[in-house]
Formats: sequence, C-alpha cells, structure tokens
Amino acid sequence: MKKKFKIINGNIITESAILSNGTVFIEDEKIIGIEKTNIPTSDFEEIDAKGNYVSPGFIDIHVHGGGGHDFMDETEEAFLHVAALHAKFGTTSLLATTLTADKEGILKTLDVYNNVHFKENKGAKFLGIHLEGPYFSLNQRGAQDPAYIRDPDPKEYMEILERSSYIKRWSIAPEKRGAIELGKILSKRGIIASMAHTDAVYDEAKLAFENGFSLLTHFYSAMSSVTRKNAMRYAGVVEAGYLHDELDVEIIADGIHLPKPLLKLIYKIKGPDRIALITDAMRGAAMPNGVYKLGNQSNGMDVNVEGGVAKLMDGTAFAGSTATSNRLISTMTELAEVSLVDAVRMLSSTPARMMNMNNQIGSIKKGLDADIVIFNNELEINRTISKGSTIFTS
Repeated sequence: MKKKFKIINGNIITESAILSNGTVFIEDEKIIGIEKTNIPTSDFEEIDAKGNYVSPGFIDIHVHGGGGHDFMDETEEAFLHVAALHAKFGTTSLLATTLTADKEGILKTLDVYNNVHFKENKGAKFLGIHLEGPYFSLNQRGAQDPAYIRDPDPKEYMEILERSSYIKRWSIAPEKRGAIELGKILSKRGIIASMAHTDAVYDEAKLAFENGFSLLTHFYSAMSSVTRKNAMRYAGVVEAGYLHDELDVEIIADGIHLPKPLLKLIYKIKGPDRIALITDAMRGAAMPNGVYKLGNQSNGMDVNVEGGVAKLMDGTAFAGSTATSNRLISTMTELAEVSLVDAVRMLSSTPARMMNMNNQIGSIKKGLDADIVIFNNELEINRTISKGSTIFTS
C-alpha cells in the first residue's frame, strides 16, 4: 500500500515566495501537490506544521564531518553517523567531502563510500563524494596538511577517478601544473571542477573557467585576491568570481569565516541563484569545546574548537567550521539581512542546480523528492523528511 500523507498549516517556502497556511501532499517518496488550503481527504495521514515553516530539505555540498566523526575516518560508521547528525539540523542531502591526503587514504575513503552509498541510511542522503585536494597551493593551504599537497599527476588522478563512479566534484588550485588538463577531464565526465586553496591570478582563473571549472570553493577562504608584483596590481580568483557571471560560488555562512560586509557584497553581486551555502563542518560540529582531529582520527591534524570556532592549534587558520545548516540560514537572514526565501534557496534549489539534480531535489514542487524540513522562527528543526520518510523529529 502506498504511503500517503499531507503537511497542513504550514508556511510553505517556495523558490520565490512563502505560501501561508498551505498544504503539501506526499505519496511514497514524491511530492504530488501543493495547495493554498487544506483540501479534505480520507486516505492521507496529516502532519500538522502548526504555523511553522515548511521548507525544501537543505543540501550541503561541502561537509567533512560532525558529531565526533569525519568522512576521512574510513569507516561506514563515520559516514552514517555524520549523515544522521546533520539530518537533525535540516540537511536532507550532502556531498561527503575529503581532505588532502596520500593516495592510499583517498582510495580507501572512496572504497568505503562505494560500500555505504546503497546501505540503509536513516540520515541525510549521500549525493556522492567531493574530493578537496590534494592539488593545492602550499601558500593557500589553510588547514590542509602540507605534507600531502602536490601537483596533479595523471597516473594518480586517473586511478582515483576509476576507483569510484560517485565522485561528483573535485576542488583544485587551477594554477598547479597539469590542473587545467584535469579540469577538462572532469568537465567531460560531468564532475564539477572547482577552484580552491589557490594563489592564481585573474588570467589563470579565467583560463580555468574557460576549460571547465565552474565553481569557487568556500569563496574568499584560502583564495587569492588583489596582489602586487613589481609595483603592478593583479586581480585574483575572488575578482574572477565577481567578473564572470556564470561562475558559481559557495560560502561558509557561519558568521565567522565571512563578516557582514562581505556576505552582503557577495549576495549583492552574485545573487541567490549563484551562491550555495555550505557548512564545511568538521568532526567538532554539534560537539562541546575541545581538541579534535581534522581528517582521519589517527593521523589527522589537531584542531582547537572554542566558542563554536575551529582553528589550528597555533591559531593561524580556521580549520573548517562547526556550523550546521540551520545556522547558515540564521546567519544570512540576521547578519546579511537576506530574505528567508533567498536564504533557503541558497541551501536548496541553487546547490541542486549546481549538482544538476534540480529535477529531483531542491524545491517543494510536484514530482520532486519529498525532502522537507519543518522549522520555527528560531530556526529550530521540528522535523526532517527525506524521500517521504521522517529521519528526525524533535
């Protein structure tokens, strides 16, 4: 028998407006209708939103861990625990993200993902793998382990690409020797090539954009801007992001990585259809203050989490974040003064479009997956629904 239910008395957040006191009809895994009122039915179970917001599920395309686990721990337990943890905060889909590591560490993480992709998962859905590194600028490494940073090696990256069909995105410094060729290969395979941890000047970023790079990883963070060489000024990757309208950007909207003026500037220039909000969360997300490993539990880098901020032990760089998805919405609406509709769009339909999955997820529309979050005015999550099944309720 098909599972039928409807969410009533909700303020439904669409891509352009909020539908007050609306109703969402769901059958099995799909949304089958949205109405302005509660149409009487006899065979639909009711979920009363009680005047709270009914939103598309949040899509986090850059997350490393949370709740004491990291995807680089190389265990299925870690993957499933992180997915369950972020579901509590409204995330219904995520890209499991790696860190710079040796080839063996990357391959083992891919092997674990290959096994866990189709396993029963009571948390956020896995959309695939996002490889962050190891082909980065040493100068812009941030919290990436310098011991593993290197140039793209065709023999190595082809072995990595052949190891898993679930690689959906790869973050690379485009100025590295061989990076443009790798970008071309990724683009042909339908994998997002993203500029990251980069010291590229504008012309190098422009060349990368022209050869398949379509996204800028954690915009501004570990990324070149205006520099001077021999008294001459050169634009950087940040300026390329602004000048090329078709370039997408993602931002860590935790209220820490980017101050209010920059959040407002990015929104003003790029707009909600080109910005994805990300947590970049590490294992210290939703955990108390303390020292945590960034990356693999046994050989990762020590990170100090204090007051909700994750930094390297010497304090020289942020080391991911402790943000959860609902915090991103709060930051954008309260600090950046963005409308709730646009803030939600940057965490739902926009990342879905970037992933070329907007015909499946990212909006409350007929025919799309029933990925839905119900939350109150304080952005507290009441219920998270993934493909028609409740995966968290408060």
